[in-house]
Amino acid sequence: MTIFLLASSLLIAFVVFVNGRQQKKRSSQMEEGFWARERRANSVRRKSLDGLPYITIPLESFPTHILSQDSVVSECIETIQDLTGQKIVNLTGFSNTDLKLEYGTANITPLSEYDSNYTILVRTLQKWADVLLQAGYQEEASILMKFAVSTGTDVSRTYYELASCFAAKKEWEQIRLLKQQAASIRSANGPIIRRHLEESYPDLGL
Repeated sequence: MTIFLLASSLLIAFVVFVNGRQQKKRSSQMEEGFWARERRANSVRRKSLDGLPYITIPLESFPTHILSQDSVVSECIETIQDLTGQKIVNLTGFSNTDLKLEYGTANITPLSEYDSNYTILVRTLQKWADVLLQAGYQEEASILMKFAVSTGTDVSRTYYELASCFAAKKEWEQIRLLKQQAASIRSANGPIIRRHLEESYPDLGL
């Protein structure tokens, strides 16, 4: 019995040792790969940003006349108005290294600004939509959320609330399309959103 326990302990220790070495090797390889890619990215020259998928805000189609005296809505409208004069690009899911490789190191500052503008945009749209939903303006809130989804937002609440609006009107085809749009999200939120929609509306498929 003692020999068996000793042999088992040695075997376990050996397995742990081997797994530890393999994990360390994989981590080392990943780190080396990262720095090699980063060095390559830092040598890429500046490229034109003219071809970026810039987002145009259709402010005239937004429900700015609804609850405009509400402090939160007023703040959201002001933020969106400010953004209309700035460059906005959805770069969600792209690392700085990805961007430098594609557009050059010298462009990382403006690209970060464009992406920051996008983050503010989609968060503000949902904040605005939430107030409208709470006040019973489902259709008006849907306008804001539909636009956010069309830009590829990964704000999960936008998808869940919009799906709920579609379900209330039995617009099942719209939920099916929403699932497809969620499947194209580049960030880690994509699979989570898609799974939630599939579980909430399981019989729709793709």
